Amino acid sequence: MASKEMYALGSQASVIRDLFAYGQQQAAVVGKENVFDFSIGNPTVPAPACVKEAIEDIMETRESAAIHGYTAAAGDTAVRQGLADFMNQTYDAQVRADNFYMTCGAAASLTISLKALVESPDDEIILIAPFFPEYTVFVQNANAKSVVLPPDTEHFQISLDALEKAITPHTRAVIINSPNNPSGVVYSADTYEKLAALLTRKSQEIGHAIYIISDEPYREIIYDGLPILYVPKFYKDTIICYSYSKSLSLPGERIGYVLVPDCAADAKEVYTAVCGAGRSMGFVCAPHLFQDVVLKCLGQTSDMNIYDENRKLLYNGLKEMGYDCVYPSGAFYLFVKSPEADAKAFSDKAKKLNLLIVPADSFGCPGYVRVSYCVDPDMIKRSFAAFKKLMEQYQ
Repeated sequence: MASKEMYALGSQASVIRDLFAYGQQQAAVVGKENVFDFSIGNPTVPAPACVKEAIEDIMETRESAAIHGYTAAAGDTAVRQGLADFMNQTYDAQVRADNFYMTCGAAASLTISLKALVESPDDEIILIAPFFPEYTVFVQNANAKSVVLPPDTEHFQISLDALEKAITPHTRAVIINSPNNPSGVVYSADTYEKLAALLTRKSQEIGHAIYIISDEPYREIIYDGLPILYVPKFYKDTIICYSYSKSLSLPGERIGYVLVPDCAADAKEVYTAVCGAGRSMGFVCAPHLFQDVVLKCLGQTSDMNIYDENRKLLYNGLKEMGYDCVYPSGAFYLFVKSPEADAKAFSDKAKKLNLLIVPADSFGCPGYVRVSYCVDPDMIKRSFAAFKKLMEQYQ
């Protein structure tokens, strides 16, 4: 017999993946140009030139065994030292190679971090809506409980009063995600300062550290001249989960890291637990070739101007049609309030127009839909007629 718990997870359909699959099916029926797929956050901006150059250099100058062989379980030492140097130069992070654990992308980073922190089935992880739906699966995998904080639908920052009420002696961590998927909102320095003050006070009250797990796959995708903030500067008990999927347009290569800075409470113990969690789940020795590739590409990104242009095109276009949109300062998602209370019904009406947008119920924010604009800008322009027809059904 199979595990009933895992069978249930395998049987649950992802709304995002279902819409993506539907779009591919419809493209074969009505033509790809007549399907407007805003469902999935799959970067369409090419990887920067440094990626190809790095791969070619590595393939031409190293022996096969050195390219494709194992690294240390936590990752190649030279790669981790390069990461430390880069973070220290860029953010004055004061970290070392041994603070990094290389992973197969942000999902592995999150599951490892949660597994490392959770000690009891009574432990609670606070999720701040709206959030990436897989967080609940990752928490379940760690044998902990998800505590969902309702969204602040006025500013889409963090409702600190609600957070304070949600914290209990069982709280182990709070997962934050900025720039945020799905809202596109970037947390402000003021939000981080107030969050840090609250968590510091509550940690003292309950007698143990409450960690921030900062999920940062969209770190560099930020607009309007906003600064990239290093979260441990605000709150020392922070673990960073990072992925190069978005910054270097490498989602299929599965490469990222966990960073446990020395300033975090029990940092050595937590880092050792991270290593143990990676071992227990088989997440050791992240892809060797792409460890070396990211080392050669530190500080470089794909062309973020393309996302910025798409952002302005889509946001301004939908606002002019009467849609209520959350202003996105980062990532590549536009969060749109459904004209009717049931966002699933709204999404289904859009689907009939081959307009694929994701209802946000599973993101913890009913009444909204996510529109992913990491797409061809020409598709955005062609989609406006469908968006207009959709809005006309509510006017």
